[in-house]
Amino acid sequence: CARSAAKKQAKAKEAVKEAEEDKPAHVDAMEVDASPPTPAPAATPTPPAPAPAPAAQTKGKGKAKGKGKGVRQGSAPTVEQIVEDPLTQLALQYWSSGAKNKPYDAAIVEQIYNEELEGSANGSGSDGSVRKGRIVMLELGRYLENYLWPNFSTDATNAHLLSIFILINQKFVEGVDAWAAFDDEAKFSLFFEKALELRASPTLTMRQRTVFTVFLINAFQSFGNELVRAECMKVTSLLTWHSVSEGRREAMFNEVPKLRKVWKFLNKKRSAKKKKKGTKAVAGDRPLDAAFFPALVTDFLSALEGLNLGEADASRATITYLERSVELFTDILSQLTTRRFLGVVLEDLRLLVRARRSELYRVSAGKLFHKLLDIHAFYARFEIDDFTGEALGDEVMEVMHYKRMKQLQQIAFRDFGDDLRDFALSNVQRVDTKETLLRHLSPLSTEKLQALCKSVNVPVSEEKELMLESMISVYERRQSQLQLLNKSPLFPDEELLWDPDQVPSSNRISDTCLALPKLNIQFLTFHDYFLRNFNLFRLESTYEIRQSLEDAVKRLQANSTLRGDGVIDVNFGGWARNAVRIQNITVVDVQPPHVGFTVPSKVVAEVKFALPQPNLNLRDQIQREWDSLREHDSVFLLALQPKTQRELNAMTQEQLDALTFPERYGVLSVRGATVASLHDAEGQTLSDPNPNTKPKRAQGSGRTVKLELDPAQYQIDLDNSPEDSEVPSTIPTLNVILKRKAKENNFKSVLETIRDLMNLDVKVPDWLHDVFLGYGDPQAAANTSVISQLDFHDTFVSADHVTQSFPGRDVQFVGEQRSPPYKLSFPEDEKKPIEVTAYVPPPPGPYPQDLPKRNTVPFTPIQVESIKRSMNEGLTLIVGPPGTGKTDVAVQVISNLYHTFPNQRTLIVTHSNQALNQIFEKLAALEIDSRHLLRLGHGATDIISVENADYSKFGRVNFMLRLRLQLLEQVAKLATTLKIPVDVAYTAETSANFFTYHVLSRWEKFLDGAKAAQEANLLNYVAQNFPFTDFFADVDGLFSRSSVAEDLKFATGCWNHISHIFTRLADCRAFELLKSWTDRGNYLLMSQAKIVAMTCTHAALKRRQLLEFGFKYDNIIMEESAQILEIETFIPMLLQNQDPEAPSRLKRVVLIGDHNQLPPVIQNQAIQTYSKLDQSLFTRFIRLGVPYLQLDHQGRARSSIASLYSWRYQNLANLPHVESRAEFQLANPGFLYDYQLINVEDYMGRGEMTPSAFFYQNLGEAEYVVATFMFMRMMGYPAEKITILTSYNGQKHLIRDVINQRCAHNPRYGRPHKVTTVDRYQGQQNDYVLLSLVRTRSVGHIRDVRRLVVAMSRARLGLYVFCRKALFENCYELTPTFSKLRLRPDKLQLVQNETYPGSRKVTDTPATFEVADLTHMGRIVGSAM
Repeated sequence: CARSAAKKQAKAKEAVKEAEEDKPAHVDAMEVDASPPTPAPAATPTPPAPAPAPAAQTKGKGKAKGKGKGVRQGSAPTVEQIVEDPLTQLALQYWSSGAKNKPYDAAIVEQIYNEELEGSANGSGSDGSVRKGRIVMLELGRYLENYLWPNFSTDATNAHLLSIFILINQKFVEGVDAWAAFDDEAKFSLFFEKALELRASPTLTMRQRTVFTVFLINAFQSFGNELVRAECMKVTSLLTWHSVSEGRREAMFNEVPKLRKVWKFLNKKRSAKKKKKGTKAVAGDRPLDAAFFPALVTDFLSALEGLNLGEADASRATITYLERSVELFTDILSQLTTRRFLGVVLEDLRLLVRARRSELYRVSAGKLFHKLLDIHAFYARFEIDDFTGEALGDEVMEVMHYKRMKQLQQIAFRDFGDDLRDFALSNVQRVDTKETLLRHLSPLSTEKLQALCKSVNVPVSEEKELMLESMISVYERRQSQLQLLNKSPLFPDEELLWDPDQVPSSNRISDTCLALPKLNIQFLTFHDYFLRNFNLFRLESTYEIRQSLEDAVKRLQANSTLRGDGVIDVNFGGWARNAVRIQNITVVDVQPPHVGFTVPSKVVAEVKFALPQPNLNLRDQIQREWDSLREHDSVFLLALQPKTQRELNAMTQEQLDALTFPERYGVLSVRGATVASLHDAEGQTLSDPNPNTKPKRAQGSGRTVKLELDPAQYQIDLDNSPEDSEVPSTIPTLNVILKRKAKENNFKSVLETIRDLMNLDVKVPDWLHDVFLGYGDPQAAANTSVISQLDFHDTFVSADHVTQSFPGRDVQFVGEQRSPPYKLSFPEDEKKPIEVTAYVPPPPGPYPQDLPKRNTVPFTPIQVESIKRSMNEGLTLIVGPPGTGKTDVAVQVISNLYHTFPNQRTLIVTHSNQALNQIFEKLAALEIDSRHLLRLGHGATDIISVENADYSKFGRVNFMLRLRLQLLEQVAKLATTLKIPVDVAYTAETSANFFTYHVLSRWEKFLDGAKAAQEANLLNYVAQNFPFTDFFADVDGLFSRSSVAEDLKFATGCWNHISHIFTRLADCRAFELLKSWTDRGNYLLMSQAKIVAMTCTHAALKRRQLLEFGFKYDNIIMEESAQILEIETFIPMLLQNQDPEAPSRLKRVVLIGDHNQLPPVIQNQAIQTYSKLDQSLFTRFIRLGVPYLQLDHQGRARSSIASLYSWRYQNLANLPHVESRAEFQLANPGFLYDYQLINVEDYMGRGEMTPSAFFYQNLGEAEYVVATFMFMRMMGYPAEKITILTSYNGQKHLIRDVINQRCAHNPRYGRPHKVTTVDRYQGQQNDYVLLSLVRTRSVGHIRDVRRLVVAMSRARLGLYVFCRKALFENCYELTPTFSKLRLRPDKLQLVQNETYPGSRKVTDTPATFEVADLTHMGRIVGSAM
């Protein structure tokens, strides 16, 4: 199996043409496959693209300083290099675990800092880039945990402190827990005090200040850690106002009187402690705390105003420090707890005004600084009351503005009447702009302007211009952010698409800060929450769009030719299946703006194009792809005009290398649009949205598409065009139309939904409001209304199950009845017993289908507690480790709510269609009437139920119409048996009348006689007088005649069967009155369905429609909530209109997930790392301290396999069946072990490869994995029970390629169930998993423990890990798992003469043989063939 390597590598390189980077299964919430472009199967080849330039090898720039061979700078170290590295040698002597270490030596810290870390500035600058690898070496060697922190004391040097900062910062870069080592509160407080003292050190360089600033940024972003939060809050207290001018401080005290009392109390307490303790600082009231932040701001302003842009190296280091400082100040203003007092400090020191006056703000070198300062300005003037936390709308902000202006005009009239009379007497709107304020205030002398500033508590200065800017910053008319947002285009244009500061390349991780908002555990208001998520979601979508555009543009191979008349012709030398040339574009309709708006309400353009005709094999498929465009799909229009050959020839190589992508490929403009309709060459419409309409056969290759252009962008383009232009000048230049896959293209609808929510006064339950924004008591949202008695319906399978479900509690049964179902009463005093009341449900009908469907899952105590809490009102969090029955718990909660609260409606939301369908399949197996179930969105037809029912909207309508006919047949049968001559079964209405006047009356008469018969014990009464005996003639032995009570009970069951017919028929009546399918479907959604399910993406896309329909619900159950973006978790909670005067209808929010597994997937790693866009609401609630329940018994995997990841969870045990079932007792045929690590050395002299940048492959592992798969197939293992996983997309493509060559076309082998990445396989499982970890130089992103947990928990019966053992076993984060893996041999151990299925027990000791390496495995498979 080790042949054809050269061919394999060639195909691997072909597979990654145009790949920008490799990411761990980056699939966004819309399930987009973001793997690099690869060749499609032979039948549908992808058009060729220009081959990228070979990835430059990063050459080393010398060895690490110190003795020893060292690791080349700038390259990933190999295992051999790590062993020989001088840092490794130092580690072995001083801090390696398990070694006899030398005593602590401060000189070693100094040496390592000076030789390895000095100048790193967390990787910023040229030196920092070179030394980043050295930081990684120290971080992997646990330098912080084993040496720096244990030996930290008050005598620690600056180098010691800075080393700690650098390694903490590195941990944030790598996404691992940075504070795990800090568990001593007193010591950490001392460390933080020393850190604050470091600011005043006169020897600190700008790079060192940057390291310190980045440390502070990370600390202020870590308020989920109690130690860090406590120390950060000490430097943000009211005592910082000692640095604020007395006039401003008094004005604030007058505005918020209670602050004066707090101020006096704190100062009195501080003075008393100083007298008692002398000069010794008291923890929590250190003098340095109050002075630290004002001094930090002063340092920043001094560095900014003293910046010399002429000194390149010095200015670059200073600019980095200044950028990071602005980032820190913005982070502080973006959290209410820190901005409350520090916001006043920043304003009093005029940080924003002085920064905007700086030279850096105006030059190109300060472009990023400019953008960061604009974000800071937004938060500095954010619409919130800093002391109450109340959100201030535009109207309130306008009133406050007029109040300030009125006060200023009054002072101007009173004290400066001669100079400012016109200003004082003018209308506010005429004097509150920057220009008018300057015009009126500039003539004042410096002395008078100082007096005016002092009168209105604006900081006074000797510099007149500074005071003018300060006055303008306070009194200038505020521009509404919401209005600006409403005017902004939703589609990205060419400027945003290629802006490196807002849409960075994915591999730009923490080298510099970015001009992006961040998600953290706290938000100022709902507006702030929506705005951050809106911007980040838009930028993430823009990055994905950019990838699609760049790929298509490269494939089109546009070129320009200059004609003799000076006109430039653009031709295309290539082709792309998703982008074609526009033949003609015309604006056909521009509708006037709506009232209050300045942009057109609608702009329609008509675009004509011809489908590409590459070859006969592809023609039909490409035509189907383009003809699949539907209404509201998004497309992009491009204007391409590359430089002519003459222009290129005139440029130097340096100029060519400096070209950006738009400059290199001639991208002049990019405009987005949505499809209104699509027509073929003969004009027939191809984009009919009705799914029941039979698709038309398109004629010809010409197409005409009507597009709705973005009105805001259209108006911007028109404003920038010549005055006499009727249409924007960009329109005629558009010459390419590009489409994207439907799953990739729903970003616009999501952005519209977020923008709609920003324009509303969002209403959530009171118990959710504060905890959602990150404030208040996190426990207040849980169990807000405890119900004393709960109907658990069929949750318990027996009386013993009830007793076992409440360990440590006394359980008492009320009455003699012991069989389920049960109602449980929970006293407030937990010492009192739980009262269990068994009740008898209504008797079922006489037919098998009338028997109730009962739950058969014996829930564990923690599962029962989760179900109980979820039935109470409020917020419930359930953490479900792999295989612990999260779905079963969710299904039982839904079932209990359905039966206990029949008038309430429940909304089910998941991340994936697969999870949603699993829930529905289990719901269908319980006692839930199928007419009350509704599944919205794609994937509804994939549900496999006992009834083979279609739970989609159209499927449910069909079901109700069929049900109506079936029920009417039953009514007709009943009427016949009762000898009613009239046709009563014509409609649901006539049937209802028949029930009232003929059926119900007979039953009531029968009951009246039954009471007397029961008293007289007339055994034949029921059989002789039951009025519906003939209807049940097909039931043998209807009544026993041995007991009146038993016969009466059976008769009641028969009556329940009949009454159920008419109850369900009443639900069908609306379907008789409503004639259109749309109206029927909407009625089903709005009125009939009590359990509605959808994915989070569908909720975001269809929110407008759901609001228009009047959708209502009371409970929301969200599965996979740890995999859902923050905003996509919140939107489903806002799918119903709320009465502003009434309390929120939402009663329960149940979030089920696992924050220890992978978070939501973000394509752009820079946005993911810097802005934390991958944060889920579930994880944020956990970080905030909201109480949660963790399921504690797994039943998926063998106990041995579960031990590989159970360490990540507290007290995760195994269910009894894991030990008792035969499948877990039997060994895997042909393998000695049920799990094993197989060490794979270099194959053909190579380990990991990167045929394209960040596209990791390992041919040796790929061949070994496929050879093992072939071996398993020859042993008889079913292919569908085998999954091959890898941690990188590049390896996934390589393995698929090997399988295509080795196995795919041989029926003896075939293909495994799936070959995919770990990230994409989250939430799925299989019996046997072959895992390839790929990397041989550095550990890579499997170091993220969440990814490791997912990788280890996908297999049920067998897990075989192929990797470079020496690399992974030394990684600290992986130690709990790899310490178990390495207890077994690292060469594959096989057992001879076994086939699948086997009979060998796991406890047996068979004869085995060892596979030496890949070549040996190849011979084994080859000989068996």
